[in-house]
This record gives sequence, C-alpha cells and structure tokens, in this order.
Amino acid sequence: MSWFRGLFKSTLPTARTILLDGEGHPSFSPNVVHNQKYNMVTFVPKVLYEQFKFFFNLYFLLVALSQFVPSLKIGYIVTYFGPLIFVLLVTMSKEASDDYGRYLRDKEANSQHYDRLIRHGSIQSIPASAIQVGHVIRIHKDQRIPADCVLLQTSDPLGTCFIRTDQLDGETDWKLRVAVPATQRHPDISACACPSVYAGFPERNIYHFIGNITYETEAGWQTEPLNLENSLWCNTVLASAGWCLALVIYTGRDTRAAMNTSFPSTKVGLLDHEINQLSKILALVTFVLALTMVGLDGFRGMWYVYLVRFLILFSSIIPISLRVNLDMGKTFYSSQIEKDAKIPGTLVRTSTLPEELGRIEYLLSDKTGTLTKNQMELKRLHLGVAAYAGEDAFQEVRDSLRMTASGAGAAPRKQGLRQWQTHDRVHDMMVALALCHNVSPIMAEEGGGYQAASPDEVAIVHFAESMGLQLVGRDIRRMTLRATHAPQCGAMSYEILQIFPFSSETKRMGIIVRDEATGKIVFYEKGADAVMAQIVQQNDWLEEECGNMAREGLRTLVMGRRPLSPKEYAAFDREYAQAQVALNDRNLAIQRVISRHLETNLELLGITGVDDALQDDVKATLEKLRNAGLKIWMLTGDKIETATCIAISAKLVASRQQSIVTIRGETDPVSLLDHLDRLRMSASLDSVCLVIDGESLQVALDVHPAEFFQLALHLPAVVACRCSPTQKAEITHCLRRYTTSRIAAIGDGGNDVSMIQAAHVGIGIVGKEGRQASLAADFSVTQFCHITRLLLWHGRNSYQRSAKLGQFIIHRGLVISVIQAVFSAIFYFAPIAIYGGFLLVGYATLFTMAPVFSLVLDRDISEEVALVYPELYRDLTKGRQLSYKTFFVWCAISVYQGGAIMLLALTLFESEFRHIVAISFTSLIFNELLMVALEINTWHSLMVISELVTFVIYLLSMTLLKAEFDLTFILTSAFVWKTALITAVSSLPLYFLSCLKSWINPANYTKLED
Repeated sequence: MSWFRGLFKSTLPTARTILLDGEGHPSFSPNVVHNQKYNMVTFVPKVLYEQFKFFFNLYFLLVALSQFVPSLKIGYIVTYFGPLIFVLLVTMSKEASDDYGRYLRDKEANSQHYDRLIRHGSIQSIPASAIQVGHVIRIHKDQRIPADCVLLQTSDPLGTCFIRTDQLDGETDWKLRVAVPATQRHPDISACACPSVYAGFPERNIYHFIGNITYETEAGWQTEPLNLENSLWCNTVLASAGWCLALVIYTGRDTRAAMNTSFPSTKVGLLDHEINQLSKILALVTFVLALTMVGLDGFRGMWYVYLVRFLILFSSIIPISLRVNLDMGKTFYSSQIEKDAKIPGTLVRTSTLPEELGRIEYLLSDKTGTLTKNQMELKRLHLGVAAYAGEDAFQEVRDSLRMTASGAGAAPRKQGLRQWQTHDRVHDMMVALALCHNVSPIMAEEGGGYQAASPDEVAIVHFAESMGLQLVGRDIRRMTLRATHAPQCGAMSYEILQIFPFSSETKRMGIIVRDEATGKIVFYEKGADAVMAQIVQQNDWLEEECGNMAREGLRTLVMGRRPLSPKEYAAFDREYAQAQVALNDRNLAIQRVISRHLETNLELLGITGVDDALQDDVKATLEKLRNAGLKIWMLTGDKIETATCIAISAKLVASRQQSIVTIRGETDPVSLLDHLDRLRMSASLDSVCLVIDGESLQVALDVHPAEFFQLALHLPAVVACRCSPTQKAEITHCLRRYTTSRIAAIGDGGNDVSMIQAAHVGIGIVGKEGRQASLAADFSVTQFCHITRLLLWHGRNSYQRSAKLGQFIIHRGLVISVIQAVFSAIFYFAPIAIYGGFLLVGYATLFTMAPVFSLVLDRDISEEVALVYPELYRDLTKGRQLSYKTFFVWCAISVYQGGAIMLLALTLFESEFRHIVAISFTSLIFNELLMVALEINTWHSLMVISELVTFVIYLLSMTLLKAEFDLTFILTSAFVWKTALITAVSSLPLYFLSCLKSWINPANYTKLED
C-alpha cells in the first residue's frame, strides 16, 4: 500500500541532480498512474454533490424530503423519491462504469514489470508503481516507457533507438533518440566513475528538455549537454529492436505525460443553455401558480403551509426526467453518427454536443491536411539562372547531373561556359536537397520508403531520388547517397557534424556536413522565404519567383549554403558547445551562435515549389456549406499568394465573389483602420473575400479587435495567412466574444489543437500529421468532405429531435399540473392531489416514457433532400425549433388540454370520485399518446411498437390498480364514450389548426418533399 500512501504526499516540482548509482530517491513524486475520480469511500458523496449542486436536482430533493413532514405530506413518499432515485441511479451507474474502466487501465499500467539495474550489474524486476527517480531501468522493444528518463545506453552500437510517441503527442512517425555518449561507451554502466545528471524543473513542454551530465575523465571533470534527443518521455514506446538503459529523472505527477493530462473544460451546447433558461421560467410559473392558489383563497389559515403543499403538487411542471431524456438522446445521436457507414471512422468524443452540429454559422478551417491531402509532390524548381517544371524539364535536371558526374574538366570546351555553370547550379541544388533534411530511409525488408515528421521533406527526398541522387543510408553520424544516374561514382558519404531541427519559431532547418571524399565542410539551410530572404546574399529574383510559385498554389522553400573552412567550423563548434550546456536561455544562446557564425551571407541555391493536392470532394463540400449559410474562414501558415490560390481552386471563394481584398504588411494601426473603413464602405460585403497576413492580423487583434471582427463577421469568407497556432486560437476566442453564433473549427495537426478546443465544436481529422487534433476534438473524421453529412444530416436530426423531445417533456409535465390546478380551484383551493402515487409515477415512466422518447427516431426530411438542398440548414441556425415563441405555444397547448380534460371530466362526473380519476387520467394518457403520434413526421417501426405496447400496458394496469380504477365502471360504454369524447376535444382541434397552418404557410422542407 506504499503507492497508495504516496498519492497523498505533497511534493513540489523541483530541479534535481541525480547520481548515476542506481539508488532511488523516494522523496520525489511516486510513479503511480492515477486517473480515477472516485474511490470506495468518496464515490457516493462526490456523485451526490455533483448532482445536487444544480438547483433543480436540489429542488426535487427538497420536495421529496418535505414528505417526511406530516403537514406537507401528499400521497406516497415513493411518488417523489422514485423518479429522483431513478435519475441518480442512471447517473451513478454511468459514473461507476467509467471510473471502473479508469481503475482497470490504471491497474494495468501500475502493475507492468520492468528490469531495474542494481549495482554490479544485477537485475531486479519491479512494478512500474515502485520505480523511483534515480533508478536505472532496462526497456525492451514494444515496452511502454514508465517514467521520464534520460537515455544512457542502447543495444545499437551507435547508441540510437526509435520511439513511438502517438500516445503522447498523437504523431505517428517514429522519433530518433540518442544515448548519452559518455555512458554509451561504457559496457557496464555500473562501473562508471559516478557521473551525475542535472535535470531542470519538470515542465509541460514535450519538445523541450535542458539538462547536463557531469562525469570524470583522465583530464578531469567534464560536462556534456542533455537535450530532447537524449530523452524518453513517459507513455512513449520503444519501437526499435533490442533494448535500452534509461535513468529515471521524473516520476508520477512530474512526468510530461501527467502534466499534459488535464480534463478539458466541459462544453455545454446552446440547446442545453436554452432548456436551462426555460426551466427557470417553469420554476417561476410553479411559484406564481402556487401563490395564486393561496391568494385566491384569501391567504387564510396556515397559508404558508398550503403554499408549500401547492409547490409540491405543481412540482411536475419542472420535469425531473427532462435531463435524463435529453442525455439519453445525445447518446443515441452519437451512436448513430459513429455507425453511419457513409462517414466511416467518425468518432464522437464529446457526446454532449451532437445538437450543436445543427447550429453552426462559422467554420474555421486549417489548410494543409484539412482542405488538402498533405501529400506533397515537388512540381517546380527555380535556380535563378534556370527554372524547371514538368517531366520534360526535370529530364534536363537528370541530364545535368549525369553530365556533371561524367564530364570532368573537358566538358566546358565542348559546351558554353554559361551552360556548364547551369549544370553546376543544378548539381549543387540537388546535393543540397538530398542532404538538408531529417529523413531516414526505411530498409527494404521493412517495406522501403522514407520516414520523417514532415511530408514536405519526404517529397523533396523523393524528388532527389527521382532525379538521380538517392538517400540509401543514414545514422546519427553520417549520410550516404548513391548517384543512380552515374553508377561509376559509387556511394557518396557525408559526415553529419551538426543538425539544427525545424521549429515553428525559426521556420527553418539546417545541417553541417563534411564530404568524406574531399573533406569539405558545408552548412546547408532551408526555410520559409520571408525568413531566408534576410539570411541569403542580396539578389533580385527570390521575392518575385516565390510570389509566382505561390500564385500557382505551391508551397515554397528557399535553399541556401555556406562553405566553412576547418578554422571557421572549429570556432563555431567551440562556442556552440558552450551554448549547449547553458542552463538559462539555452535555446536563445544556441540561436545567437548559429546566427553569428553560420547564417550570414548564405549563397542562394534555389527555390522549390511543392504541390499539395486538394482533398477529395473538397470543392463540392465547401460549396454546400456556403449554400447552407456557413461563413468559412481559412487559417493557414502559408503565404498570401499560396493561400489565395488554394482558396480560389477549392471554391472557398464563390464564383460570384469576384472581389478579393488583400491586407498585408500593415504594422501601423492607423493605416490598418483606414483599410478596414474603406472596405466597410465598399459596395456589398456579401461579394468580398478578405485575405490578411499574420503581421496585419496581429495588429488587428492587439489594437482594433472590435473594428476588425465587426467587419469580418459580415464577410462570406476570410483567409488568414502566415497564421501561428496562437493566432488561430485568438481568432476563435474573439469570434466567440463578438458574435453569439455557433463556431466550429476543423484541423488535422498539433498546431490546430488550441483552435479546436476554443471553438464551440471542434472537429479533428485523422491525418498524416498524426492524431493530436483528432484526440483533442469533439468529433473526429477521416476526411474533410464528411463534415457535410455530419452537419447537414446528423446535426439537423440531433437538433430537431432534442428540441421536440425537450418541449414535449415540458408539455407533459404542464398538462398534468394544469389538471391539478383546475381540480384544486374547483374544490375550494384544497392542496390535495387528484392522482395517487402510482398514477403519478407511472405517468412519467411506464405510461408515456417509451412513446415520448421514440421522438428521437423522427426526421422531418429525407437524407437526400437534406444533402441536395443545403439551404434548408439556414433555418436551423435561427433557432426557431426551440424558442420562447415555441415554448409559450406549448404552454398554451398544455393549458388548453389540461383545462379541457379536467373540466369535461367534471362535467361528465357521475357518482364516485374514482370515476373522475379514471376518466381524466385515461383521457390524459390517450391524449399524450395521440399527441406523440401527431408530432411524428416519419414513422419508424419502433415508434409504432412503443405506442401499441404502452397502450396495452396501460389497459392491463387499469385491471391491477383497483384502488384507483373501478373495473366495473371501466368496462361500461359510458366510460368508453366519455374518454373518447374528452380525448377528441383535447387533441383534434390542435390537429386541425396544425393542418391549417401547414396549408397556409407550409415549411420549406414540405415543398421539397412534395
């Protein structure tokens, strides 16, 4: 039970220095996976607290408890406790089931055994929950990493291994990790001269780690840096064959996985807010009605007791089953979405939001991987002196490489000097493309191909291979290329001296290599044109050609290089090593060294233009969504020209929207405001698409958010370019602030997560960038085109059904309360229940529950009509299905039907009070069954069954409840005709009014169905 006691230890996250002696440090957070919300002691109290902190649940509890007071008791206690207990049991069962699943998953993770390396090389098997900071553990292939560790040694002689991180960051590509050189060299780690590892404060950032290892050598104590490539984070999996040894540095709550595990804020749909507002009105109606009863009686005697009794009698006005029925409906809608064979792979991760899909007015979309396939292909190559596009031109590239490899010094005499210089430029560019990347080749026995985090890099390496330079081998020390166009050249090996990975902050990546044949050292770098333009040598063609490619919808990358002398590299390496061991602002120190020594006066080699094909049916999807009334915003990191081209080709900009207004480079708030004012005063905003770059957008967000969004909200399309993940989230938050419309966001990458979580509805696409967006979203789809069906069909049905179900349940409670009010008013305002306990309980459950809930099967139009005529979706966004108008119409219906049933029952009253109860209650049940039937647009077999079965159950119950029903009277013709008459009077006029309304002002969908 030590792990259990450890849960309650109060440990503050701290930096730590750990001796590599294999001894544990129990003072740090225990390594226990604990995701349970409850235990045996806290389950009932916590669940009850969560339920009764809401006013209406507490209200029903107080009503039930009031029945223990003799002067307030009305009927059987079970009448009031029964429904409440049923609701609580449903909730507790769901919570218990979910928490038991968490318990089993926790138990499995905590009980997994690992080999712990003890002094002198002995091995001890311990469970994951017993692992402590300072332990050295051995991890085998496909085994989960149980804590945050530093990689000390691998079975691979080069000290490398690959890990899978999909359970941590959602990315599906394998990540390379490198063992600490000082420990990789020792065959027996336990024999090392007591090195120590420093690890900084635990933090959430899974892409950042700063630490040092200090060890003794013959020359004295030496310190080496530790960074991300030396780390193994908890919940990743060792993917490489063999094993690795790792030093545990963070456990339990201090691990990256635990610090990034947080329960997202609960999203509540608009319909739930609307129902909640109506419930407050019902509470007021209950109090006013009770007060009216006491007031009409002249506040005589113990009027305050009578007031409470009337509140209890009218408590059914606020239906306790409303929340349960709506939640069950949401569960049903979610299952229907996941079972839809026409959108395979769709998952509902937030089951409280299906109705929101029917109310969307703004759609924020990423571009790459969302509107496009994220399948990259290099289409254009520009070298300044020559440009290549198409297969014929690319054949010239192959010829140039072949001639460069075989021409030697005689070639210039046979050809013009200018042409030979072009061959050299082609060769230099292709070598740069083949070397400057983080791509690793996959062995043929494992399927072949390339492994990389970025599809752009894979596309470039594939292009280099197709031109004749194939990447055939790579490890942490060297890369090997093969010139397939010139087999006589053999393999070309390059020693990797340094790699500078791509980051969203720097927007570039670089590599330093040494040609093992010539000894030449070269720094290659590629990146976004806006960044590289400030690094490469002055030129007159870079900006123009990047713009030309972008206008064709191509993603541009600029490639540069700088040869380094051994002296220059030694100077850089010396300062770089010092920056790497800095404990404060390490990344900033590293970037300063790189900028000072490498990123100056780079030779511009050329530009690549990579094409990303549009997703299947994306044009038709965007057109349907636009016709459905959605305003679509594309938020992308691409440059303006590329984004504009994609927006046009994808039909984000409608053909009638001829006017595309571009705002770029506006850093002056006054000038930006002037732009917005001119746009506002333009002819028609309905025909304008606004394109704005990230720089101008940031000024708008910081200085003029109200002016910008008040304008942009009226535009049918907006394209935000060079948009950072932070800006995407900020745009979403601002939209929510400046409009009451519902907003959906869709994306496929980790940079879209903040936007997805900020929207009312987040939709993630399972894409090539991994599952991070999908895991963070409320709904997960496999293709962008699936959202048409998700919104126009499932969203429509979910909203329509819940709106009708909620209002019908409110009507059901109001009708019986009106009957009670009429009865009490006629009988001298006596606070006495007309219906006994069994009838009250049966009314909301056995006698009406199944038919009423069957409304979740109803649909107003066919699937084909909903998808062919997306304009019908516009009606849903107006919220007419559930509004104050429809609510008060249902209230009027309830008052009419309740009054008609009770007054006619009293008018046809004979000798016994039981006859009034029998006639009125039977008429009430038949009225509700008939009202359900009248509300149905499209019949389903289960609807028919629920109506018939409920009818039979009620007839049978009449023979069993002898205290409430006089069987002799029920079998008479008088009972039959009186019940039939009352039911007809209460329901048929409403049917005729409905038919008249449909004839005078038919709904749009009925015209289409006809």
